Amino acid sequence: NAIAAGIRIVMITGDHPETAAAVGRAIGIPSNLVVTGAELAGFGRSELRQAVATAGIFARVTPEDKLLIVEVLKELGEIVAMTGDGVNDAPALKRADVGISMGLRGSDVSREVSSLVLQDDNFATIVAAIEEGRGIYENIRKFIRFLFSTNLAETSIIVFGVLGSIALGLKDPAGGML
Repeated sequence: NAIAAGIRIVMITGDHPETAAAVGRAIGIPSNLVVTGAELAGFGRSELRQAVATAGIFARVTPEDKLLIVEVLKELGEIVAMTGDGVNDAPALKRADVGISMGLRGSDVSREVSSLVLQDDNFATIVAAIEEGRGIYENIRKFIRFLFSTNLAETSIIVFGVLGSIALGLKDPAGGML
């Protein structure tokens, strides 16, 4: 489950607000606030940031609105992954941190500008990939910690050995350190 994994899901669609809200409820997106493209156009910058930070569904939006929402999410410090399948999604796919196009029914343009192509068009595959990626990231962190701790111990032994040799005046016959 994406929400249980700490992923915020936002639906951005050209569909009617009621249709979008019904689909959102069916798939588990909190739809307490549905914002339309027309409403976005009337917002000031602070209202826009507030709407993007809180809304779960954006309906009747244009490609420009999709791009604007992605840009505002990035301004808010979010890491943005965008999925899409049409030419109208291409600008937002390109601007997102990770653009994910649909491989089966996606347009050539969306596949071309995206970072990843989802071969099975299944959102659950994205969630599984994120879980795998998090596991790999954690393993890399553990390995770096291990290397750092062992190399620190090794370096400490060498430094203390050299300092001890200097303090005791130990030198080989040619005048170098032992």
